[in-house]
Amino acid sequence: MKKALITGVTGQDGSYLTELLLAKGYEVHGLKRRSSSFNTARVDHIFQDLHETDNRFFLHFADLTDGSSLCSLLHDIEPDEIYNLGAQSHVKVSFDVPEFTANVVASGTLRLLEAMRLTGVKSRFYQASSSEMFGNAPPPQSETTVLHPRSPYACAKVFGHNITVNYRESYGIHASSGILFNHESPRRGETFVTRKITRAVARIKHGLQHKLFLGNLDARRDWGYAPDYVRAMWLMLQQDKPDDYVIGTEETHTVREFVELAFAYAELDWREFVEIDARYFRPAEVDFLLADASKASKALGWEPTVMFKELVQIMVESDMFELETRLKGGAEALQFALAAEV
Repeated sequence: MKKALITGVTGQDGSYLTELLLAKGYEVHGLKRRSSSFNTARVDHIFQDLHETDNRFFLHFADLTDGSSLCSLLHDIEPDEIYNLGAQSHVKVSFDVPEFTANVVASGTLRLLEAMRLTGVKSRFYQASSSEMFGNAPPPQSETTVLHPRSPYACAKVFGHNITVNYRESYGIHASSGILFNHESPRRGETFVTRKITRAVARIKHGLQHKLFLGNLDARRDWGYAPDYVRAMWLMLQQDKPDDYVIGTEETHTVREFVELAFAYAELDWREFVEIDARYFRPAEVDFLLADASKASKALGWEPTVMFKELVQIMVESDMFELETRLKGGAEALQFALAAEV
């Protein structure tokens, strides 16, 4: 039985990757940070679905800002594969907390790689790189595109990407980076623009919200479906030789298109509800991201299964169903639904 260690296991990608690996017969270990409140909502169902005699999913308290905890975990678990998905991953927030972002995203990756070197574990390593590293580089962007990061988050990801290459070349670690373009799902964090939109659509449809405040509607992104992208992560670590791969749908759409489609699914005119708020503009914008994923297609046999229109529909339907379920749940659930508007 293969063993995998996932940082960021409680996030969108971590939860989908956990499901994928468990389905493939892995034993999965994940990092979770100590918190005064529960922060495992995306993976709680996995514990429920696993039979008591088939417990192959374990959570450990550790942190990418604490190198000693990483060394201890690697020594104890000796994973076959390590997936580094942990991050302060909100681009806009990274302008507010740049030092923290760099500590987790950049130095955290270094700590994990150094823990591998010091403990001598023979793990295969996956680094979650980001299309944000391309910044304003001309589209389409491929593995050979010159990087031009435009946020503290992107700068930190560039360091993480490059240090992964360095440890691969310096110490012979089987380390691959997936340069993933935007990928979404119903498990996307509620402050990310796509989920913010689809959640607002559901609330507006039921009269619980009146306005949706957004920033740059003209930003163009290559949006895919998160479960497709974690499959690409796994494929990278099954290759004989480590390498770096761009993962995307090779289609680009504006935030405005996402808004139009999401409101249309709920039979609403978005222009009646959406307002522009300068607070949501970045100090340095990234205008146009479009993946050239031909290398992943040829080398990994990877292709996306869910494209833009279906992705938007999946997310809107999920948020509509979740809200309707809460509204049927009584006063306590209704109070939650009537929380402050986003």
